[in-house]
Amino acid sequence: MLTLTVVATKGGVGKTTLAANIGGLLRDLGFRVLLVDADVQPALTRYFKLASQAPCGITHMVMSNNLDADCISAVELPPEDFTREPGRYPPLGQLDIVCSDTSDGKLQDWLSNRLDRLVRLRMSIKTPAVAARYDFVIIDTQGAIGHLQDTAVNAADLLIAPASPDVISAREFIAGTVALLERIESSTNMGFTVPAMKAIINRAEKTVDSRSMAFLIRDQFLTMQGRVTVLDTMVNSAVAFRKAATSRVPVHWIDPQRAGVVMHQLLWELIPSLRGRRAPTMQGVEIPIGVPSELAAVATASESVSERPQHAHS
Repeated sequence: MLTLTVVATKGGVGKTTLAANIGGLLRDLGFRVLLVDADVQPALTRYFKLASQAPCGITHMVMSNNLDADCISAVELPPEDFTREPGRYPPLGQLDIVCSDTSDGKLQDWLSNRLDRLVRLRMSIKTPAVAARYDFVIIDTQGAIGHLQDTAVNAADLLIAPASPDVISAREFIAGTVALLERIESSTNMGFTVPAMKAIINRAEKTVDSRSMAFLIRDQFLTMQGRVTVLDTMVNSAVAFRKAATSRVPVHWIDPQRAGVVMHQLLWELIPSLRGRRAPTMQGVEIPIGVPSELAAVATASESVSERPQHAHS
């Protein structure tokens, strides 16, 4: 079982959209997926229509240190009111969710008084029972520093960090990521391991700013302690993502030709062992292996230049 935590140090960068669409795509590849909404603003909880609503959510899960059936709600895919071609959306995998129910801040306050706050979420998820039931756990977090974000980060095998496509946001991303990594590093003295972090340029436009931001983050690789890898796949700003959220379905159902291709490439880059696997809705759609994008090409050229020997000046 692999646990992915989507994390950011500021809001509005598309964390929930990524978490929902990665989860929906993994489900369509036949995997059993659990979404965990660890955001005080329950956007992920509201993204998909629920087939059944559990009586409890993230608060009970963390406080009881146990993920039981009373915390797990079932996602309805496809939703009953979604117009679809017969047989085009077969129920291949499984998609469940632990809903957010902590908008009152009660869970944050409770965690602040716990010496074991860093491990509460991890201990609830990393059990043989959960591993037998799910292949992937995807945790959405709040866009701010806090105890709930910390426990979600320490539960991860892999951190996914979306960043907005402008240079100012790039600088904020770098500063926030360095602070986040330093905070996580402080827990290594207690035996914790810092998860790898993969940054995604999200809601990108075909502009100089989007490319400049990616290169700026790449240039700061060492500043970010060498732990952050910027993916070549950039997720474009597209109307399809808004339409998918309105219809409460994964975006590859709405726009397989463009958004669906990007989401598959993103997933293949995040989890290379899945490379080549595709959702049934993508039949007949060509998905290039790798990302032959302008960003990747320019990045390669840039790296080649930087590797050339520098001549000393007398």
